[in-house]
Parts: sequence; structure tokens; C-alpha cells
Amino acid sequence: MKAILSAAMLALFFLTSCGVSRHIASSEAPVIDTNFHLYLLVGQSNMAGRGKLDAASKMVDSAIFALDSNGRWAYAIDPIHFDKPAVGVGPGISFAKTILSESTEPSLRIGLIPCAVGGTSINLWFAGQRDPVTKAYPYDDAIRRAKAAMKSGVLKGILWHQGGSDNTPEKAVGYLDKQLAVIHNFRQDLGGEFPFVLGEQGHFKDVQVINEIVRGIPGMLPKVALVSTEGLADIGDGLHFDTRSVRELGSRYAKELTAISK
Repeated sequence: MKAILSAAMLALFFLTSCGVSRHIASSEAPVIDTNFHLYLLVGQSNMAGRGKLDAASKMVDSAIFALDSNGRWAYAIDPIHFDKPAVGVGPGISFAKTILSESTEPSLRIGLIPCAVGGTSINLWFAGQRDPVTKAYPYDDAIRRAKAAMKSGVLKGILWHQGGSDNTPEKAVGYLDKQLAVIHNFRQDLGGEFPFVLGEQGHFKDVQVINEIVRGIPGMLPKVALVSTEGLADIGDGLHFDTRSVRELGSRYAKELTAISK
């Protein structure tokens, strides 16, 4: 069972980190902890994670948190996503660990905002679009959860991995414009030109339509990067990254995001 912070523990954490997300009178602005860095995780199943849980999955890092399905901060323990029963190890925690390992700020804490929904086409990542399988509204839910999380800390970036549902010549028609619109919409609705990192589809896939499209996007927009998935392995289904690979993917996301954040 995940280690959910009790009200007392959460209050203590927030008090010791400059009063994060303190509930105060509506006439006042919430107190934001500038050392609590938030990252939004969006897209489909490879962002949510389908890697097999292992012993390392049970380890807790006291500086890494995730927003649970009820909108509460919890210690980040895989699986941090909750989109489907098949959820497993994803790139989020290894991303956070890499960010922390390369930071010179000893009081830095990471808050992950898991919002990926497995099986979703890019068409579902627009306002008002409902996923008929999970009954979720992927984009609307992500914006709502991100805004709630931003009352606690500072949003530092958006991680995106999507395209498996659109990776055919027929379904990929218009994908470039849709991807550019997704980036624009997230930035506009969340109020900033946040660093945005996309990930390639696995190189184990025979069809590379989406990869060919997204490789040019970093040159089209500021503060956008693309993570290579070369050398990463799947779980045997030709679609989802295995545990070792998805952790490596998270580390690659961290390095790309750090590079475009400078």
C-alpha cells in the first residue's frame, strides 16, 4: 500500500518547506514553496508505465511526491498512475531521482502530477474530449490536477509520451498540427511557456510514423525537446517499455528537460 501522508505529516512537511499549500483566507494568495518543483506527466500508457514492479518499486525517497487520485500528496511509489489496472513502473520516479541527483539545491523536493491515460489518441487530449474506455477527460483532468498542485509548488515542466494509438499512416494524418496545438494549449491554460519534453515511440516498433513527425517539433517551438528511445526494450508486446527501459527513459527525460530549462 502506498505511503499516504497523514494530515499531520503533510502539515509538517509543508511547514518545513516554506508553507506549501497552506489553506488561508480567500482574500490572500496561497503560500508557494519555490523549492517544491512540479512536473506534469501526460500522454498514454508508456508515460503511465507498464513495467513490471520489482523490489526497487517499494523504495521511498522522502524528497519525491506524487499527487494521488484524490488530489493528495503521497510519497511517490510505483505505480504512481491509476489510469488502468495494468499500470506498473513508469518513467516518473526515475525522472525525479535524476533531477534531484543533478541539483545543487539540498532542500529541493519533487512533486509529480500523474495524468497519463493509456490507450488515448491525441484526439482525446483536447478540452471537452472524453475517453470512452476509462470515462476520463484526459486534458481537462490534467489541467484541473495541475492547477490544484500549483497551489503547493512551482510547475517546472511537462513530460509527454503519446502516439502509440496514432502510429499508422491513416491515423497520423494531421498529427503534427494536433501535437503543436497540444503544446500550445497546455502552456496557455497553465499560464507559462513551460519546458515541454516529448518522447519517441519505441524503436522496436516496425512502423515509425509518429517518430518521423515529432522529430522536427523541437526546432519549431521554444523550450521543446525530444527524448530518444533508441536501445530501449519492450515487455514483449512490441508497444510498452520494460522496467529497466522505462527507468532509463525517465532519466533521459530529466536530462533533456534540464538542457532546455537553462
